[in-house]
Amino acid sequence: MANNQAPQGNHDPAGSTQMFRAFVDEAAPQGRQTAPTSGGPRIGLIIGVVVAVAVVAAVAWLALG
Repeated sequence: MANNQAPQGNHDPAGSTQMFRAFVDEAAPQGRQTAPTSGGPRIGLIIGVVVAVAVVAAVAWLALG
């Protein structure tokens, strides 16, 4: 099967790999700086799970009682 996506002529396959590595090396420090340091979303998730368990337990108690 022919590769129709690559341009014909002097195509350097290592060039795209080098450009990708440069992009990753440039973008990596920025991504690590934006990591969340607070527990705000995690606390909300825990509260949501506790509320969901309480609702399921209340419905089960009403259904069985």
